[in-house]
Amino acid sequence: MPLIINLDVMLAKRKVKSKDLAKHLGLTETSLSLFKSGKLKGIRFKNLEMMCEYLDCKPGDILDYVPGPSEEPSDTPQD
Repeated sequence: MPLIINLDVMLAKRKVKSKDLAKHLGLTETSLSLFKSGKLKGIRFKNLEMMCEYLDCKPGDILDYVPGPSEEPSDTPQD
């Protein structure tokens, strides 16, 4: 998966427990765990915003993109 989820890293850096973040977001711990594992198909921008606010970070601190061999950017723009 080219998207890397670094939420566990941010939680550790901020010394925040998953259950505390889940409570702040109004999510179940299971839902947050699914996000951390990359098993969710999407995330609401509001939840991402609230995560960043709570952890005092930017979205790029939580999510990263690493292209794989088949996902390398092309030189031509696509519509």
